[in-house]
Amino acid sequence: GPVIGPLVICGVMLRKSRLDELTARGVKDSKLLSPSQRQTLKGEIESLAEGFELIIISPSQIDNCNMGDLELKGMVKLIKKFLPDQVFVDAPTSRPELYERRISSLLFSKTRVELVVENRADRTYPIVGAASILAKVERDRRVHLLEKKYGTMGSGYPSDPRTIDFLKSYFHIHGQFPGVVRKKWRTIHRLKQGELPKKRS
Repeated sequence: GPVIGPLVICGVMLRKSRLDELTARGVKDSKLLSPSQRQTLKGEIESLAEGFELIIISPSQIDNCNMGDLELKGMVKLIKKFLPDQVFVDAPTSRPELYERRISSLLFSKTRVELVVENRADRTYPIVGAASILAKVERDRRVHLLEKKYGTMGSGYPSDPRTIDFLKSYFHIHGQFPGVVRKKWRTIHRLKQGELPKKRS
């Protein structure tokens, strides 16, 4: 996952009768779309949806808590808000059936909702793809705002050379990383080890 910026979780509520419209408009996994395609689809998704909600989890929250727990609580919060008949969830773990049980255990006992929890659900179900698009557009918007403050930092993902260059440069100048960085990420530990002189034994 990204080393800079927030985690954005999104829930989209849509009538079953309108699901085909998502496919017709080209809604799919946000990772398979260009930024301009995502931006265009954002407006279409919002106009089709009965409702949508974004949950923003800051880097400091991620550093201080278990990210899996934060994601799970975010999912449950969205389900409780919308109380739909059926929910499709992109499981962030290798065992979706356990994740489904964890979600069920946190819902109200009277909540009657059919859960469909799968890996890569954003590629299988357009409704999950729609949520991933709204989340990605919002995250990109926030990273763009951060760039206005800190300068070029790329996408915020460790696979992006611009992101790594920004982190190295910032740490070299300031001796620490800015608050927008997830400091407990493995990437950050590696960069620190590369920057700091090794202790002599």
